[in-house]
Amino acid sequence: MRRISLLTVVILGLAAGTHASAQRGAAAQGPPPTPRAQAPIDITGTWVSIVTEDWRWRMVTPPKGDYPSVPLTPAGRELADKWDAAKDAAAGEYCRPFGAPNIMRMPGRIRISWQNDTTMKVETEAATQTRMFVFGAPPPASGDRTWQGQSTAQWQLPGGGRGRGAVAAGFGSMKVVTSRIRPGYLQRNGVPYGENAVVTEFFNRTREPNGDQWLIVTTTVEDPQYLAARWTRSSHFKKLPDGSAFTPLSCEAS
Repeated sequence: MRRISLLTVVILGLAAGTHASAQRGAAAQGPPPTPRAQAPIDITGTWVSIVTEDWRWRMVTPPKGDYPSVPLTPAGRELADKWDAAKDAAAGEYCRPFGAPNIMRMPGRIRISWQNDTTMKVETEAATQTRMFVFGAPPPASGDRTWQGQSTAQWQLPGGGRGRGAVAAGFGSMKVVTSRIRPGYLQRNGVPYGENAVVTEFFNRTREPNGDQWLIVTTTVEDPQYLAARWTRSSHFKKLPDGSAFTPLSCEAS
């Protein structure tokens, strides 16, 4: 009986030690790093768009019917050809070209910062728009659609994210998917997108030998109503030393 009792004490002691060790390990490991801490690249700061292509569609309002590269459906062409700038102005619909599918193509500056450890904020001079990129599971959809919709983000690393070497070396990109967008224009001249449009963006940063930093935003728009195929465009931004020149404008003035 004494041997049985001694064996019981030893077993209980080992179990208690294992439990305590597991607790210490869990405490040492702590919670997983936040998306902010996990960021493989730093895209915060103030950036200015560099317009080296599609000048006549980005810097000025092209004439009605000028949309040669947009893969519009018959319904999309019909609506674009009916565009009436005076009618938009009378209705106060100046913000239609500044929704998520087109806002990054607008000339001007953007300002990127962390709202908190799981949400990145992008502010634009053009039309004074604010985009929120939420990492992780999207919140339940609620309320009316907005110009910038609902965006979810995730970091992407080379090789499927294996290892931390890529993060340490500054390799990787941010993927953002946006839906629940208020219907608007893909171009200032009334080229439409509908309420079921989905925007997928990839944000990549590069650094040149002279120290210049560039942000490349690749945007793909899918719209079953007005686009016959995916439409992809790439926009380039150069980083500024500071945000002192950042000057938000209204939709009407942009």
